[in-house]
Amino acid sequence: MKKQLKRYFIYGLTIFLPIMLTVYLIILTFNFIDGFLGKAIKPIFINIFGFYFNGTSILIFILLIFSIGFVTTHFLGKKLYPWFEKQLLKLPFFRQVYPAMKEIALFLFSHERPAFKQVVLVEYPRKGAYSLGFLMNDSAKSICQKIGKETCNVLIPTSPSPFSGFVVIIPKDEVILTDMTVEQAVKFFVSDGVVNPE
Repeated sequence: MKKQLKRYFIYGLTIFLPIMLTVYLIILTFNFIDGFLGKAIKPIFINIFGFYFNGTSILIFILLIFSIGFVTTHFLGKKLYPWFEKQLLKLPFFRQVYPAMKEIALFLFSHERPAFKQVVLVEYPRKGAYSLGFLMNDSAKSICQKIGKETCNVLIPTSPSPFSGFVVIIPKDEVILTDMTVEQAVKFFVSDGVVNPE
């Protein structure tokens, strides 16, 4: 009976925690947006319309996101955005943080997934020890010629972030292809190996 109760509790926790953490994260994000934009928008709304209600800033934020998406996919956005991005990457803090944040955002929300071609296994960091990695691309011809073998570039992620790590040049005949999806591999890395792919 004790074992069964423990089993029920663990199963309940594994269902309850992810849902509650997701809801909490959404509420936290909305509260942050409402608090951040609300300070600027509230006095303007009261002066013009004579009222303000909580959540107005979230509606304006959603409209702002749609506007940014519309402008960057039409008109001058296609030329202005790359220039603006280059300027951001010149700033010390943005140079380190922005590329990683962009990769995460692309992975979560965009149809344009990061350039992970396939999930692979490689013997790394030593013989007999295997690491999961992402096959990125074939290596440059000059590198292949120097090594004397056909090689490829494999990203070995560092947990819990699957978007950063070490790029290792591996001979193609030493790369083991897997049936694992990119999403399954991401879950594996984010969970520090706790969540095994099915």
